[in-house]
Amino acid sequence: MSTAARATPPAERTTSLGLAKVWPVFALAVVIALVCEVIGSVPIDVGIGEIVLFPMVWGILFATVVSVQKVRPLPVALQKAATAVVGTTVLVLVARLAYNVGPSLELLVDAGPALLLQEIGHLLGTVGLALPLAVLLKMGRATVGATFSLDREPSFAIVSEKYGADSDEYRGVLTMYVFGTLFGAVYITFLASLMSSAGVFDPLALAMGAGVGSGSMMAAATGAISSVYPGDEQGILAIAAVSNLLTTLLGVYVGIYVALPLAQRMYSAMTRRNTPVVDAATAERNRRFREEFSANAGTVDVPLHVTLPVIAVLGIATASIAAGGFSWEIVGGYAAMTALVLLGLALHRLVKPISSIIWITTLGAALSSPWSPVGERLFALASSVSILSLATIMLTLAGLSLGKDMGLLKSVGWKIVPVGLVAITASFALSTLIAEFALGFWG
Repeated sequence: MSTAARATPPAERTTSLGLAKVWPVFALAVVIALVCEVIGSVPIDVGIGEIVLFPMVWGILFATVVSVQKVRPLPVALQKAATAVVGTTVLVLVARLAYNVGPSLELLVDAGPALLLQEIGHLLGTVGLALPLAVLLKMGRATVGATFSLDREPSFAIVSEKYGADSDEYRGVLTMYVFGTLFGAVYITFLASLMSSAGVFDPLALAMGAGVGSGSMMAAATGAISSVYPGDEQGILAIAAVSNLLTTLLGVYVGIYVALPLAQRMYSAMTRRNTPVVDAATAERNRRFREEFSANAGTVDVPLHVTLPVIAVLGIATASIAAGGFSWEIVGGYAAMTALVLLGLALHRLVKPISSIIWITTLGAALSSPWSPVGERLFALASSVSILSLATIMLTLAGLSLGKDMGLLKSVGWKIVPVGLVAITASFALSTLIAEFALGFWG
């Protein structure tokens, strides 16, 4: 589950807000993120392994409390502004990872077959295991939208086009997205810490499993894996970045032509003899969902000339705490990442069919490759920025945006919790397992 702004119906309005109106959410993010970095990582021994509570976990937890509290509610417009800034932060994260890809190109070529094969794990984990559980729990037609993938942003467009934005299937996508944003990064941190510290899997197989298509969950998982295998951090980040890109690219086509049709057929086959009847309570929840969706319609846009400098300032502060002191290398790292984001966005505007994420990843890999005259320097600058400190910023902003979505999460109720946990666990674990065998087979 990525944390960028979700797909919306064509009629939805967009409001652009400048720094004068959104500075409170930035101020909150600064305070929360810096406090979390000062708290640092807290390891917890669970016998078979170790779970680490990273600053990014504190970030999303503290920020969510601020977002959902009723004493002094955070305005919906500011929560939507936080959502918009998360989207830009994801691009900065992609740029940070892209500079790790170039020096690891040989490693990526060697791992190529394993990278492709492990993608099967995502499909098996969601449709194969989470969908039957959702049917057993009688989630209704929301089952299809909630379990055909881990619900990255393209899932909204896929389901909205096929079923409509006021359908039960779309409600399933939305509630899984909210669940993933609220709990996904925190949970996959625990899961990745546990699986890494168990010492059973190759760190590169774990990195492949971390590429679930969600920027926040990938950052959380790779941070946990890298903390257990610090000597392999460069390869872990590079593998995870490419795996995440593959999942994002393949996810659109697999979602349209394989996963969604398969989920629909499986749901129909499993409920054919016992067609779910929508009771009065479910019908009322659906009605309230549609009313809330309509009331909260509209997105907030925060211009790049506002978001990028703020992210850089916040990022330099958190990275300096993580590094134990200020360094001009960190400033140079953020300058290099910001330049790559701007270049990727500019090329996307010129060549619309190619997404900015693809441009950023490709250019970052080329510029940091051994054949680039500035490759070694760019890699050194980017490496000065802690990936965990950047993830703390992203998840803090994501937490500040969640208050407005709590009603939508309740529209499906408690059932989304076990279904979401099974989907994340099975997707990550199965992908890692397949990658482990594939890496062993190809050496």
